[in-house]
Amino acid sequence: MGVEPNDGQPMLSGLKVIDLTSVVFGPYATQILADYGAQVTKIEAPGGDVYRYGAKPAKTPGMGPGFIALNRGKKSVMLDLKRSGDVERLQTLLQDADVFIHNVREDAIGRLGFDYNAVRALNPEIIYVHCVGFGSGGPYAGLQAYDDVIQAASGTTSLLPRVDGNTRPRYLPSLIADKVAGLHAAYAVMAAITHRLRTGRGQRIEVPMLEAFTSFMMKEHLDGKTFDPPNGDAAYGRQVDPNRQPFETKDGWISIVPYILPHFPLVVGLLGDKTMAEDERWRDPANIVAAAPELYARIGELTLTKTTDECVEILRAANIPCMPAVDLNDVIHDPHLNETGFFERCEHPSEGALYQMRDPNRFSDWQQGDLGHAPRLGEHNDES
Repeated sequence: MGVEPNDGQPMLSGLKVIDLTSVVFGPYATQILADYGAQVTKIEAPGGDVYRYGAKPAKTPGMGPGFIALNRGKKSVMLDLKRSGDVERLQTLLQDADVFIHNVREDAIGRLGFDYNAVRALNPEIIYVHCVGFGSGGPYAGLQAYDDVIQAASGTTSLLPRVDGNTRPRYLPSLIADKVAGLHAAYAVMAAITHRLRTGRGQRIEVPMLEAFTSFMMKEHLDGKTFDPPNGDAAYGRQVDPNRQPFETKDGWISIVPYILPHFPLVVGLLGDKTMAEDERWRDPANIVAAAPELYARIGELTLTKTTDECVEILRAANIPCMPAVDLNDVIHDPHLNETGFFERCEHPSEGALYQMRDPNRFSDWQQGDLGHAPRLGEHNDES
């Protein structure tokens, strides 16, 4: 039987999620679920999620931009789990929930009375998700973890030194480990929901941040260490090549990716040096690989003779991947992102006008509607 497309029901409509997470890892996972229509109730201690105060708010303390980005479409219920009445209230919420997700350490959640066995006794079919720093069974189990710690432990802080020769380990300037772990948690929940639809059984899921992020980073960077014995070092050479960086132009910077080997001399020719582009050396692909630093350097000299727009026009006409390197402040004005509706200007009930980013995926049978707003602390206490 056919189904009419876009019947107005969000894809996760009816899924009830009780969210006892904070900061980024867990809230990113539950924000994705909320975007797809799950009813997410965010449980906050008095004072609220600390990430509420991570950056400057527009009007209301506790309504920082990062918190708003990660908690739209959720309800906020403030509970003090040291009080018996609030413990009973959370127990009631869990009795008909589909998912319980938290990032409280194992011993602490046990003392509160909400470990897996206790919650399963309330609701045998619940999907119980524990967001942890390190997987159980290893020597790091139970340790606290934040993004910086995970970047360090996963080897990620050794990447930039490989690129620029500065031996000091450095973090990537993004909460990338938190967000990657959040993605893993979101798809783990959806996999467990599918499993429960088939079997009728709930289960406990452990989502360890170190393992999730190491898996993400080492897909390409395990490299020569993949084999036993190794046939080379870790780190994917093309990604740590110091020459593979944006090129300066007359008026800015541009990213050019001559990913296919013949594109290297082709780019050189397109940008104006036909003599070098037609060098007989390039007939042998091995010579292109060996001369990559020389070719990159020449590309960098040639881009300085043109504006960014001129470079883009020339390269796109030849189907060479390229894009202006823009500042973070300018991304919100990107014509493509605005034309596709990625950024949406909306009104928050307490914070006024703001921009939100729509879910990037597009489905033929469902269209995302109102994004909802991030809640004020305890905004929905009287509803639950």
